[in-house]
Amino acid sequence: MEELPEDLEALLAEYRRYLELGRNRSTHTVRAYLGDTRSLLRHFVGEAADASLRELDLITLRSWLAVHAEKGAARTSLARRASAARTFTAWLTHTGRLRMDPGLRLAAPKAHRSLPAVLGQEQAGRVMSAVESGAAQQQPMALRDRLIIELLYATGIRVSELCGLDIDDVDRERRVVRVLGKGNRERSAPFGGPADDAVHQWLQYGRPMLATPESGRALLVGRRGRRLDQRQARTVVHDAVSAVPGTADMGPHGLRHTAATHLLEGGADLRVVQELLGHASLATTQLYTHVSIDRLRKAHDQAHPRA
Repeated sequence: MEELPEDLEALLAEYRRYLELGRNRSTHTVRAYLGDTRSLLRHFVGEAADASLRELDLITLRSWLAVHAEKGAARTSLARRASAARTFTAWLTHTGRLRMDPGLRLAAPKAHRSLPAVLGQEQAGRVMSAVESGAAQQQPMALRDRLIIELLYATGIRVSELCGLDIDDVDRERRVVRVLGKGNRERSAPFGGPADDAVHQWLQYGRPMLATPESGRALLVGRRGRRLDQRQARTVVHDAVSAVPGTADMGPHGLRHTAATHLLEGGADLRVVQELLGHASLATTQLYTHVSIDRLRKAHDQAHPRA
């Protein structure tokens, strides 16, 4: 990665600490924001090598985005870069490095929010039946894979939250899991009888066969006893769903979308679904109402004589 002048490298190091400690951003977000900020600073230095950081203005921000747009960057990428730039200039202003924040007037194309692929309720039932049947012989990996699918669909939690679960996070008496979500926000997600049975089978017959001293208190582990990583979980979901004919290709996030959609179709309140999913904004949860309406419209078009 191309180095910046020493003073700007030091600035980036300080900005990293702010994102990690001051804003409590995830490792992925910090990496993405720092990459975008480095790109912005290289553009700024390239336009005027002797320029002072105080000269970073709206024109520079817009020209930087324009360069990426000309290279064919997607709207989602441009929206993310604009967000990263606004966060950076707000920090520069707050720390006295800029007198006025140019990022306040920076606009970017809004990312298209496509409707997520979801399983129908009958399809989801067939997927669950398939993984339950696969676990009938009580083979450790099959028991674990069943639990992965059941918990993701039952609770709608993120794959990162699933892999971070410890045994003590599962309260079988109340049938809830304690989840540490984005921004270290803790919430509880309920689950039903089938998922509870999957937990029991895994803890009784599966996990003891795979656990090692490296397992610690991790609920889910891999073949070698280490805590399950997200890539393994994605593979499990992809294989389980694709094995059922007629289903869309999806990973853990698809099961999260499916859980939310089925909750809303069953009459759950939007605010309740927001809390269950751990969304900071209700606007994010509202995307699932669009999915439900879209499916309702398709059903209407197919079934109504005057559709």
